[in-house]
Amino acid sequence: MLGQNVQMAIPNTNSATRAAPERNFSALWREASRAQQTLLCVGLDPDPARFPPHLAARDDAVFEFCRAIVDATADLVCAFKPQIAYFAAQAAEDQLEALIAHIHRAHPHIPVILDAKRGDIGATASLYAREAFERYRADAVTLSPYMGGDSIAPWLEWPDRGLFLLCRTSNPGGSDLQSLLVEGRPLYAHVAERAATPLSAGGWGVAERVGLVVGATFPDELSRIRALVGPQMPLLIPGIGAQGGDLRATIGADRAGSRAHAAFTLADAAELPSCLINSSRAILYAGSGENFAQEARTAALETRDAIRQAVRDAVRDDIRDGVRDGVRDAIRDGNQDPIPEPNRAATKL
Repeated sequence: MLGQNVQMAIPNTNSATRAAPERNFSALWREASRAQQTLLCVGLDPDPARFPPHLAARDDAVFEFCRAIVDATADLVCAFKPQIAYFAAQAAEDQLEALIAHIHRAHPHIPVILDAKRGDIGATASLYAREAFERYRADAVTLSPYMGGDSIAPWLEWPDRGLFLLCRTSNPGGSDLQSLLVEGRPLYAHVAERAATPLSAGGWGVAERVGLVVGATFPDELSRIRALVGPQMPLLIPGIGAQGGDLRATIGADRAGSRAHAAFTLADAAELPSCLINSSRAILYAGSGENFAQEARTAALETRDAIRQAVRDAVRDDIRDGVRDGVRDAIRDGNQDPIPEPNRAATKL
């Protein structure tokens, strides 16, 4: 079985490795996004049935497949997102540990989001948090918030780790519950509002640590959520690629929602959107031969560049529509660049 007898092939993840200095998810993600000028998050969903034939006989095939993808794309991404079920189903949890250790060692500037979608309370939630943050050493995790605030509180005991709460997911069946009207508003809007409300005011929010999962397949809902939470909350956005989400519509919806929020400023208009746009299968399985990692890199590069173009188009649309009046008027009047340093990311794409 793929999870067995891999000690010789996989780097050791000993206690010295686990004792590495704490990492700050928000700082890592924002710096990676700005430094590498990217919003791309590559999802790591390893399916052995789709691996290249030359990996089939390896006991460490799951690790080796993902490691090759990571090393080929690390300069194009702002995060990696391994999906825990793809490893657990192969009894390859040790390979997941080794993979995250490899990312921290070889690409320490790139954060890791463990896609676990946990949702429980009390001691069980605390144990899930230990699994994610001690065993796997993830920088952030996805959670289901539908058991309420006491299912989120144990995770907040881990300083500097990020939490992404399921809000408006990319699957069609998400509408069954997430779109139900509660006090005249859809349930996903209540989740977003609680995530944006500080703990001290009865919400679930901790600035720069709590974000939301919002699917690219529902741009209207994405725009409404962004308007509720403001331009700075990180949104993890699946649904691009195999699920059919449109990049331009996604970026446009995010910026429209940001503009509708009372806290929107000229600096926000010039900054990269606070988004991590995930693509998994379209990148992982772009090739099926021995050069699969290079073909994955090509697909990731195309996706990153398509995101960049969508951001450029959105900025131009903002200027055309007069949203950034300060920028437009300053340029027209010949004044110096009105975009304050260091908030030039969106205009540099």
